[in-house]
Amino acid sequence: MKKNILSVLGILVVFAMVLSACTPKVVETPAYPAAEQPTAAVVAPTAYPVEEVITIRVATDATWPPFEIVDETTKEIVGYDIDLFNAIGEKAGLKIEFINTPFDSLLSGMATCQFDAAISAITITEERAKQMLFSDPYINAGQIVVVQTSSAGINSKDDLAGKTVGAQLGTTGEMEAKAIANTTVKPYDTVDLAFLDLQNGQIDAVIADYPTALGFVGKSPDKIKVVGEVFTDESYGIAVCNNKPELVTRINDGLKKVVDEGVLVELEAKWLAAK
Repeated sequence: MKKNILSVLGILVVFAMVLSACTPKVVETPAYPAAEQPTAAVVAPTAYPVEEVITIRVATDATWPPFEIVDETTKEIVGYDIDLFNAIGEKAGLKIEFINTPFDSLLSGMATCQFDAAISAITITEERAKQMLFSDPYINAGQIVVVQTSSAGINSKDDLAGKTVGAQLGTTGEMEAKAIANTTVKPYDTVDLAFLDLQNGQIDAVIADYPTALGFVGKSPDKIKVVGEVFTDESYGIAVCNNKPELVTRINDGLKKVVDEGVLVELEAKWLAAK
């Protein structure tokens, strides 16, 4: 019996030694002065992981300065809208492929989702919103009348009765021109042709978006001028294919970030300096 007790005690002693060997030692952490504290590596956050970046086809009518136009030297599409969407793309994980197309083709293409999105000084209207989705507005742009600098009889849209008024086909400018009684409306495929005819005296006035009008007046202040006040309340938005609500969310997220960072103010200084 005593032998058995000694055997059990021996086993317990060995077991205690094993437990002692397996217990980790507590190591004192050296004290660092505040300036020498080790720090973790800082990784800059990104809006979207690389694997979630998507390529989208974006339509634009590059005949609408200062918002979109083809640079005669580089042959690249440049302008306020182009810079804006590129900035949005960086924040929203979008790789953008711009496609230059006439404005009426742009609208019909968006209605049938031939493009993922479109940016081209597009006014958000109730009728268009039935055929495509829109981002949040990014600039206020009402209609204004532009005439020759030598014109003395036209001081606002109320003086356009009996006059020939130019506007780009399919735009809100054309719609507003047609709504003015007793005017002859001459539609143009591109707005620059309307302003060219105005400078040459082929028409009496042009109705166009205020920021766009400023761009053309800024290029030829000795030939044309704006008259009266902005007479509509409109906003530009980015059009999106109507079955891509998730793309609208991405664009709005990116747009909010560039607005918060002051990018719109920089673009206005760069492209709308004519004001």
